[in-house]
Amino acid sequence: MATSNAKASISNKLSIEDLDLKGKRVLIRVDFNVPLENGQVKDKQRIEGALPTIKYALDQGAKSVILMSHLGRPDGKRVEKESLKPVAEELKSLLGKDVKFLNDCVGEEVERAANEANNGQVILLENLRFHLEEEGSVKDKQGNKTKADKDAVEKFRASLSKLGDVCKCAIIFDSIELCRCCRY
Repeated sequence: MATSNAKASISNKLSIEDLDLKGKRVLIRVDFNVPLENGQVKDKQRIEGALPTIKYALDQGAKSVILMSHLGRPDGKRVEKESLKPVAEELKSLLGKDVKFLNDCVGEEVERAANEANNGQVILLENLRFHLEEEGSVKDKQGNKTKADKDAVEKFRASLSKLGDVCKCAIIFDSIELCRCCRY
């Protein structure tokens, strides 16, 4: 019987433990798709599930940890009730460390903030699904499908890829969130 490498993931991607994180901007796709009620996180289990990965990156000397996630199904539009801002507050409390929340996930301001982050700063980006380019396509109430423009998708992916020196999908509960960022 062949032995397996405990660090290898189901998709044969490297484990975060296989990566040199010292002095690097670590971009992590986490699953913060949590229920919100009255602007508060109702169930923090998924946030707690990401803490070991975040803490590991910080303990290994990451220059910064930049977190990205989706929340709900806003269909490529900004829907305030599906903002990750309340998640940033909950994460700050659970992590015992300041978390900078950015009002978008792509663009020059976001890229600048990611480049300037240091000393183990933690940043949470706004909901990826506020962009049609993350969704790929959406249907309106009548069932008409709108597909993201291929060039816009490439621009979206390129902007995300500029945010980190190392990209990792966090493993949450025994499943792997396959993220588009690792394909950039």
